[in-house]
Amino acid sequence: MTIVTICVGSSCHIHGAEEITGRLEEAIRVRGLEDEIIPVGGFCFGKCSRSGVTIQVDDDVFTGIIPETFDAFFNENILPRAEVKG
Repeated sequence: MTIVTICVGSSCHIHGAEEITGRLEEAIRVRGLEDEIIPVGGFCFGKCSRSGVTIQVDDDVFTGIIPETFDAFFNENILPRAEVKG
């Protein structure tokens, strides 16, 4: 199981956490990975950036995720973990 924690703190909220959360949930749903990828909300990881949202995938933290780059981020950093574990 892969845990994906999206920061929903004030900075990430302002920079699109709600839209990123929706995109993550949709990506999980269309691939039928509800049992493999668990999305959760969290608060500041202490790695805020001036743009985008901070996301933790298992123990790895990524910053600056924006809607325009989310699909590539999902395919490169989340999907392979689900496939390996699944």
